[in-house]
Amino acid sequence: MNHWADDAVFYHIYPLGLCGAPRQNDFSGPHQNRLEKHIPWFDHARDLGATAVLLGPVLESGTHGYDIADYFRVDRRLGDRSVMARIAAEAHERGLKLVLDGVFHHVGREFWAFRDVREKGAESRFADWFFLDFNGTSPFNDRFSYHSWNGCYDLVKLNLGHPEVRGHLFDAVAGWIKEFGIDGLRLDAADSIDMAFLRDLGHWCRELKPDFWLMGEAVKGPYTPWLEKGELDSMTNYECYKGLYSSHNDENYFEIAYCLRRQFGEKGLYPSASLYTFAENHDVPRVASRLKKADHLFPLYGLLFTIPGIPSVYYGGEFGLKGTKAANDDWPLRPELDLGRLRKDPKGADLGRAIARLARLRHALPALRHGDYREMNLTHRRIVFARQTPDQWLVVAVSAEKEPVEEDIILPEPINGRLVDWLNPGEQFKIKSGRAKVKLWPCWARVMEVQLNRA
Repeated sequence: MNHWADDAVFYHIYPLGLCGAPRQNDFSGPHQNRLEKHIPWFDHARDLGATAVLLGPVLESGTHGYDIADYFRVDRRLGDRSVMARIAAEAHERGLKLVLDGVFHHVGREFWAFRDVREKGAESRFADWFFLDFNGTSPFNDRFSYHSWNGCYDLVKLNLGHPEVRGHLFDAVAGWIKEFGIDGLRLDAADSIDMAFLRDLGHWCRELKPDFWLMGEAVKGPYTPWLEKGELDSMTNYECYKGLYSSHNDENYFEIAYCLRRQFGEKGLYPSASLYTFAENHDVPRVASRLKKADHLFPLYGLLFTIPGIPSVYYGGEFGLKGTKAANDDWPLRPELDLGRLRKDPKGADLGRAIARLARLRHALPALRHGDYREMNLTHRRIVFARQTPDQWLVVAVSAEKEPVEEDIILPEPINGRLVDWLNPGEQFKIKSGRAKVKLWPCWARVMEVQLNRA
């Protein structure tokens, strides 16, 4: 049975950035209702073809949202729980599923239980909630040392095996489901979380909401340990993320082709998995800054929406927005944006329209969502592959060439018929004895359905 997320197109927003929230939380000011800035973006996401929205961290935190201070409070820089409930209702009224960022591996130093440990030391009843050593000191001159995430001591590792910690987190998730009606979670740093916790979290969430979706962040594969036993429904596809931009920069489609064969081809690692596929997110440079040639945005998104997986667009990416990390600063990747101003800029209009066309096509053609993957033709700047279900046969051709080229496509059967291009309406190509000559436009794609001649 297919999960709703398998058919989804995601729009990913980083709320603290989009809303222009202060970078530091003073934990004393009143709640600021910035979350309502999302409402026009929900309309925009739907118009773009998205059916689900991923909101980055919205819980009370010290800085960037991943240093959680309280799992039961919405970040005062964004609003409060009542505001969050209204925003969630706005998303659902537009037919958008809502997925939140779940940060369970670690908390911030201002997390209330860790503050108690800082104050009381070994006498704190919450000392067992963390991994502490009272024979040492921390880089912050605490009277103890502790485990962190990846050496970042502003992120304190939680003891997810502790019953009280689990109960606290599971109760928080239950509140998000009941009050906000969320449909899933992106699990931050899932590759650092114990499998037993992920399994129990999944059982808990699906008891509350049977179609609840859990997607894990893991920068390195393979992803089979999280997928094969059903702990998680999906994983971030960082392998294809890298291949999407570097295959264009290096004029080497063999790289992305290798990734796709390895993951989804015959005897591939994930023949039936729906991985979360993206070109950019809040942690990596904007793809428009990665690419050497701006025209390559079009074949890149052509691939993103036609290869196996669940495609995601990061807010502003549809306008060709650029952004790179500054020294120890990710905020340039997470900017405050004015949707009205972006819409008036003609430079980004063509890309947004192209993405909307690709999203509509993905919704319309089941083989793009559920079809098997089989490579057909491959050169340094062109790739042709089939996506096929029992009821639909598609041939996708993507070109990063500078000029129009003619591609000789040979089907595995000596059939007669035509290739009907759904991406470029009105264009079709004759199939004779299993062969077709197809003109490919520069830096664009074709999504063609095989239609047989009727006797």
